[in-house]
Amino acid sequence: MIDAKLLDRFLVNPKKFRLKDCDPGWAGDKTMRELSGEELKAHAKEYVRKTLEELSEEQDRLWAQDQHSVLVVLQAMDAAGKDGMIKHVMSGLNPQGCSVHSFKKPSEEELDHDFLWRCAQRLPARGEIGIFNRSHYEEVVVVRVHPEYLRGQRLPGLKVNAKFWEHRYESIRDFEKHLARNGYTVLKFFLNVSRKEQKKRFMERLDTPEKNWKFSEADVKERAHWDEYMDAFQEALRATSTSYAPWYVIPADNKWVARSVVAGIITRAIRKLPLETPTVSPERKRALDEARLILENEKP
Repeated sequence: MIDAKLLDRFLVNPKKFRLKDCDPGWAGDKTMRELSGEELKAHAKEYVRKTLEELSEEQDRLWAQDQHSVLVVLQAMDAAGKDGMIKHVMSGLNPQGCSVHSFKKPSEEELDHDFLWRCAQRLPARGEIGIFNRSHYEEVVVVRVHPEYLRGQRLPGLKVNAKFWEHRYESIRDFEKHLARNGYTVLKFFLNVSRKEQKKRFMERLDTPEKNWKFSEADVKERAHWDEYMDAFQEALRATSTSYAPWYVIPADNKWVARSVVAGIITRAIRKLPLETPTVSPERKRALDEARLILENEKP
């Protein structure tokens, strides 16, 4: 459904990236656009299913080799589909080798450390895939829109100016470079939902009793800061999309198209890793042969 080369169109080039150039309603190439809504959904679901089969096989090799780790970062405005992305794209993975962490308001313990500390505590181990639902990027997006939150961080000599944010971007780049040097593949996705589509999804949560629990009055209040959030995301993506930790802007108005693109990018990235099923030593092979002999001679 989605050609591998097409996936590169979503990669952020920091030298010429503008968020307004990214279409949240993108629904594929000419062939895909000719499909009806239900046909497009069906094709996308089938693509995700097939991609997950391959992703599951790659995860087995990742787990068996126990050298590399994969960190998937999801950032977005509310109702962009982060939870659904995790549910559907990661559903085919072995839970033993996969972890999901959501980052909300920092606790008092977290505020007593540097802004990267709480995410560093939850990094996936070698052989694992870790998913961050929100992340350290909250500190250069939400906190940039609401700089009053910095008071709770008790930073010495605090001056909130351009240099302050550049220092945070620098810290993030250094942190992610450190991860890359130590065997992490870092993939970062901004789910780009339009303001119109967000309103539609909020209304659906209000109109559907079974979805009322998903709705938060705070989400509506944050819509008043939409332009500020778009500026903060644009600056953060420009400043921190690197060869070792790239950003992808994913069109999120169509949930299944978004899931297809993310599934394809993750699978391609893991496939590029030098993963091999571990081979056993001659000593280990002799031990296995002995175990086989014991089992074959075992009385019923």
